[in-house]
Amino acid sequence: MKAFSGFPQRMRFTPLPNIFFSQLLPQIDDIAELKITLHIFWALYEKRGYPKFVTYGELLGDKTLMMGLGDGQALRHGLERAISRGSLIRLTLDRERGSDELYFLNTAGDRQALAKIERGEISLGALPRREPYQGIDEQPNIFTLYEENIGMLTPMIAEELKEAEQLYPASWIEEAFKEAVSRNKRSWRYISRILERWAAEGKEHGEPGRDSKEDTKKYFKGRYGHLVRR
Repeated sequence: MKAFSGFPQRMRFTPLPNIFFSQLLPQIDDIAELKITLHIFWALYEKRGYPKFVTYGELLGDKTLMMGLGDGQALRHGLERAISRGSLIRLTLDRERGSDELYFLNTAGDRQALAKIERGEISLGALPRREPYQGIDEQPNIFTLYEENIGMLTPMIAEELKEAEQLYPASWIEEAFKEAVSRNKRSWRYISRILERWAAEGKEHGEPGRDSKEDTKKYFKGRYGHLVRR
């Protein structure tokens, strides 16, 4: 562990509301959620103009934040925890080149601003862009694959992806996504069936295109049945 050299005599401060310490902080038991929540307080304080928000791209491209989290999976995990807890709110904008995720503090003012954006009363124009920090995610992980090929994560799907990441090799997961995309079957249910089939039959013999009930039944009875969730 690298030792911290201490605080200088002159430095800038980022204000935090008292309710953060009295109500929110005692509830947070996840380090990624805590780091992201504190970082967003700081990032929004540094912003100018109205409304104040940070994009997912800005967070993913922030070297300091990402070095502290380790990878994009931790970023997504921490954001989903903060959204579920209610400390942050998210707005997803669908645009021609894809969707953008905007993150706000869950304050009365920011809820009003979000509603105005949705009604078209506030035009945001061009959003901040930043390249992902290259020190992480050199190969796409299961969360990145899901977002790029299927859509936005939900907490329930995130839990299933974590389980799959523990059960199957990374190369299998990436190939299963490619197989699903090539067949235009963009759903996690279809991809998980491919992985289950490969685990049951052997990857060289499993045929990803089959989804019959009879095929599914034998996976529960076979040698790899413990890998398959009913």
